[in-house]
Amino acid sequence: MISAILTFIFAFLCLIVLMIIHEFGHFIIAKKFGVKVDEFGIGYPPRLFGKKIGETIYSVNLLPLGAFVKIYGEEGGVDDYRSFTGLKIWQRVLIVIGGVAAFWLAAIIIFSVVFMIGADLPLPDQNVEGFTNVRVQVLQVALNSPASEAGLKAEDVILQAQSQAYESAGAGSETVEINTIKEFQDFTTAHAGELITLEIKRQGGIFDVSLSPRANPPEGQGAVGISLERMGTLIEKYAWYRAPLQGAVYTWDTTVNALKGLYLVFADLLSGKGAPEGASFAGPLGITVFLANAATYGPGFFLYFIGLISVFIAIFNLFPIPALDGGKLIFLAIEKIKGRPVSVKVEQTITLTFFILLIALSLFITVKFDIPRLTDFFKYGL
Repeated sequence: MISAILTFIFAFLCLIVLMIIHEFGHFIIAKKFGVKVDEFGIGYPPRLFGKKIGETIYSVNLLPLGAFVKIYGEEGGVDDYRSFTGLKIWQRVLIVIGGVAAFWLAAIIIFSVVFMIGADLPLPDQNVEGFTNVRVQVLQVALNSPASEAGLKAEDVILQAQSQAYESAGAGSETVEINTIKEFQDFTTAHAGELITLEIKRQGGIFDVSLSPRANPPEGQGAVGISLERMGTLIEKYAWYRAPLQGAVYTWDTTVNALKGLYLVFADLLSGKGAPEGASFAGPLGITVFLANAATYGPGFFLYFIGLISVFIAIFNLFPIPALDGGKLIFLAIEKIKGRPVSVKVEQTITLTFFILLIALSLFITVKFDIPRLTDFFKYGL
């Protein structure tokens, strides 16, 4: 339980870091254009403490739900050359886009690191294209089980299984190459109570272990007493000087594929087909749970998942919804077309309305989808 809590907290902090990077994108471009930035805050008020450096207050706040940057005049109604509204429209567009671009830049850096260390992903038993080094790997070993007594350890790879009963009976041994979890489960179930030999790969070395699968194992342990995961290598390791280019290309490909996927989802919804099979909603809490689960598969997959999240949040922020960066761009586009800005009162009212709707939707998703995920994570996750 303690391990699960610490992993969850770490995953949550990683999401906070993404939010800080996003706000820093707005911050740095605003500073570049000479706009006054009143405050750069981590978390949301009330403020715990802060320090004024120059004209900007850098604060840490009580609610750990992200970060914010308070740009002078961003809400309108200020006629000052150092305000947000005092800039040309193209400059304001760049400030707004700066936060979104920061997500993509973060993704490029993260994926670059992934290409330096590689990334292994869990796979279903069905054939999946695009993966190399597909293997059945031990995740956990139960205490006082045949596997623990035989010396099996987490991260061992099971290459093949052999029944010694056939050989001792003079009929030749039965050997099965283990490519899926089901193959291993079927073999151990069929040879319960018999002595079998497993060919194991550990840290580059290959050796055999012998054990007897149990006919009536304790609940949740299986015949041998191990939990298994079928793993495959999605991203191979590259030399450090090639990794950044691969990271940039992969970020682009991920963005394109995400946009195609979103188009298909919306097309199905609008045509009445409903959401794709297996699709589900997730809010910040659910995303944190997914990220915490990803941490159990090693740093490569963990960083890979953060990179994916960064790309998806970047795209989400560009949705033409008031209260998001995409909504702000819509108001700037209207100002460009009309030749004058939207009324401050109207913009604030629309933005606040959509902000409340987004919060309500987030709460609904949290209660209906995310809390059950969190409960399962602490119950079964680690």
